Amino acid sequence: MTVPDALVAAVPILQAPMAGVSTPAMAAAVNAAGGLGGIALGASTPGLAGEMLAELRTRTDRAFNVNLFVHAPPRIDRAREAAWCEALRPSFAAYGAEPPEALRPVYPSFREDDAMLALLVEARPAWVSFHFGLPVPAQVTVLKQAGCRLLASVTSLAEAQAAERAGMDALVAQGYEAGGHRGVFDADAPDDRLGTLALTRLLVTQTTLPVIAAGGIMDGAGVSAALALGAVAAQLGTAFIACPESAADAAYRATLMGEGAGHTVMTRAISGRPARCLPNRFTTLAEALTAPVPDYPIAYDAGKALNAAARGRDEYGYGAQWAGQGAPLARAMPAAALVATIAGEIRR
Repeated sequence: MTVPDALVAAVPILQAPMAGVSTPAMAAAVNAAGGLGGIALGASTPGLAGEMLAELRTRTDRAFNVNLFVHAPPRIDRAREAAWCEALRPSFAAYGAEPPEALRPVYPSFREDDAMLALLVEARPAWVSFHFGLPVPAQVTVLKQAGCRLLASVTSLAEAQAAERAGMDALVAQGYEAGGHRGVFDADAPDDRLGTLALTRLLVTQTTLPVIAAGGIMDGAGVSAALALGAVAAQLGTAFIACPESAADAAYRATLMGEGAGHTVMTRAISGRPARCLPNRFTTLAEALTAPVPDYPIAYDAGKALNAAARGRDEYGYGAQWAGQGAPLARAMPAAALVATIAGEIRR
């Protein structure tokens, strides 16, 4: 197993590129401390993505990772979408609002986004990572010609083997403990729900690519365990939510530091795909709903609208407060200090 030079950092930590949480300031701080920082572009327009890349370039001259969503195009089902909005109507009404008349995908898949591809070819980030699947072969070719290394999030051996065949340079082994969206390629297929330790070791022994362990890792002990299993590094996301560089709002931070942190739940209701979230009013509502959830990211349109309506009445419990099972171990400190602290805890 050859570890690409661009992945070799002083500290074997990747900061997960989390949409709505990670920022250029966070990524740069992680880089400065010896890790590999990242920003999420999957939920951004090419214009906003360009601004984020430009800001990050002004903050660091080191390699960084940018993340894209490569989900399959959603199935449009107007009857299903209308039924979902109707099921949410009482919750909207509680905040003086109506559900959307029609739902739409809130952002495209990178697989269909030529403008985003052109931006990346021009920007040439050291690492481009993918969630929910793999880019199309032509995109792989163009990005590699631009000098980018490619990283895919996988949740099973079959997905890892597909990533290997597709020309990825490394794998993120996302265990079921991980916060945020499951990276499963097909959200409707059976999910073996492999934990981080089992998945990491499986991929280390059954593939030829470098493996980065992800899911439930919050400190140096977790990173040490990943390295002992043969991973070249660990990717941490939830650990960085409480950092001052994070874009998480005050309500998200308070929930992360509250009693609910030890009771994260997996839900489709917010976005249309399984995602691990801190327990809040939306996850409680989801348990009572029986209507089928529309496809991702169409369902997200309703989820974002309900969150906006609730926030307008000072209720912050309908947000996408993603977090992994290691959430109770979160530490509120600057990102660079957190990386340095974790580095000091790693047993080599």
